[in-house]
Amino acid sequence: MAALCRCRHRWKRNNCLHVLTRNLTGKYDYDLVVIGGGSGGLACSKEAAQLGQKVAVLDYVEPTAKGTKWGLGGTCVNVGCIPKKLMHQAALLGTAVKDAQKYGWQISGPICHDWATMADAVQNHVRSLNWGHRVQLQDKKVKYLNLRGSLLDEHTVRGLTKAGKETLLTAKNIVIATGGRPKYPTNIPGAMEHGMTSDDIFWMKTSPGKTLVVGASYVALECAGFLTGIGLDATVMVRSIALRGFDQQMAGLVTDYMEAYGTKFVKECVPKRVDKLSSGALQVTWTDTHTGSEHKDTYDSVLWAVGRAPETKALGLDKLGVQLKKESGKIIVGADESTSVPNIFAFGDIGEGRPELTPTAVKAGKLLARRLAGHGKELMNYDNVATTVFTPLEYGCVGLSEEEAEERHGKDGIEVYHAFYKPLEFSVAERDASQCYLKVVCERGGDQKILGLHFTGPNAGEVTQGFALGLQCGATYCHLLQTVGIHPTCAEELTKVNITKRSGLNATVSGC
Repeated sequence: MAALCRCRHRWKRNNCLHVLTRNLTGKYDYDLVVIGGGSGGLACSKEAAQLGQKVAVLDYVEPTAKGTKWGLGGTCVNVGCIPKKLMHQAALLGTAVKDAQKYGWQISGPICHDWATMADAVQNHVRSLNWGHRVQLQDKKVKYLNLRGSLLDEHTVRGLTKAGKETLLTAKNIVIATGGRPKYPTNIPGAMEHGMTSDDIFWMKTSPGKTLVVGASYVALECAGFLTGIGLDATVMVRSIALRGFDQQMAGLVTDYMEAYGTKFVKECVPKRVDKLSSGALQVTWTDTHTGSEHKDTYDSVLWAVGRAPETKALGLDKLGVQLKKESGKIIVGADESTSVPNIFAFGDIGEGRPELTPTAVKAGKLLARRLAGHGKELMNYDNVATTVFTPLEYGCVGLSEEEAEERHGKDGIEVYHAFYKPLEFSVAERDASQCYLKVVCERGGDQKILGLHFTGPNAGEVTQGFALGLQCGATYCHLLQTVGIHPTCAEELTKVNITKRSGLNATVSGC
C-alpha cells in the first residue's frame, strides 16, 4: 500500500511538472481543447482540426436521476431536436392516417400506435448518429476523450474517467461548450424521485402512459403535443404563460390548437407534491394560484419541463475567475465568445444571453475555430435567428415578436400585416384551420423594413427558413410584395399579406 501511495504521489508530481514545463516553454499538448461534445463543441473541434490545429474534445454524460445516459453528440442528437422531431413526425402521421380516409383511402379497423416500435427505431437512429460523430472526429484527426473535464488554469484541463482516473491536458486555447441540462424543482416533495425530464422520455422502452407535463416552454408543449398525437392522455400544467419569450398572440394560437387537438391544460396552477400510490400510479397535488384551492389527479408519468441549468458548476470556473451571471449561472461572454480569463472561450447554451439553439452553437463554434486558428475575423451574428416550435400546429418565427417591436419602436412606429389562411390540405380533410395564421411586423415609416415574421401552420420550419434569408438581407414589406408566390402553398400567403391590424379589417384569406 505504501509503495502504491508513493507511486501515486510521484505520478501527480510528474503531471504537475509536465504542466509547469509546458507553461514555461510556451508549448502545449494541443492547440485547442474543447470541453463538451454536443453539436457546437463538435463543430468547433472539427473546424479547427481542418484548419491544421491539433485538437482534443472531452465529452462525458452524467446519467440522469433515472439512470438515463447516451452517446456522443449532446442534447440535440440524443435527447433534443432529433428524437423530438421524429416523435413529432410519428404524431403527424397519425393525423395523416385519419385525413387519408377523407381522401379515399380505405382503412379497416382501429388505428393504434405502438410506443416500443417507435422508440426502438428512434433510438437506433440516434445511436447511428453517435457512431457517425465518432467516425468524423477520427477522420478529421480530432482526439476524442470520454472524460469529465474541468479547468485547472487558463491552459490546463483536467479529465476524469468514470472510475476517477485523472488525465491532464494543456492547450493554447480552451473552449467550453458544455450546454445545459433540464432542471428539477427543488421545493416539491417527490419531484425528482418520481418524475422525469426530456433527458429521459426519448429513451423510454415502454410508453409513459397518462402523462402530466409541468411547464409551458417549447419543450413542454412539444412533448405534450407528440404524446397526444400518438394517442396518449397528456396534460400541461401552466403556472403563468405559455412560450415565454415568444410572440404571445402566436403562443395563444399554438395552445388553442393543442386544446382542440386533445391536449388538456391546467392553467395558473403549481404542483405541490408527487406521491407514488400502492398501485404504482403517481398522485400529483397542485394549487390553484388564484383561489388557493388544492386539486389532485393520478398519472402514469410526470415530466418536468421547468427550464434548463447550464453545466458550469463542475468546471472549476470560480477558482480561475471566469465570470458568471449570478441569476442564470451562465458564463458572461464577449462578442468574440471570450470569457473574463484570457485563452478561455465559451459559446452555445452556456453563454449568457445566447439563443439556446443548435444551429447558432454550430455556426458560432465554427467561426470561433476560424478566429483562433487565424483564418478569419468574422463574429457570430445573433440577430434574426429563425426557429420553429414543433407543436401539433407548428410555429415558426424570425426576428422580433410584436411585443418586442412595439417596445423598441413604439406602437405607432410599427405596422403589422396579418392573415388567417386555410392550408389546401385541410380542405378535403375538413380540418379546422382557425389557428393557421401569419403576421409580418414592419417599421411603419420609410421602406417598411421587416422586423419580425411569424407563421403557424404545416411545415412552419420549412416556410420560415426561406424568409429568414430575406431578413438577413434587410428585406422590406415592398420586397415581400414583389416576390411571386408558389401556388398552391401556405408560404405564398406571406407574399400576398396586405391587411394591417391597424385597419381593423377582416384578415381572413378568401378564394384559392
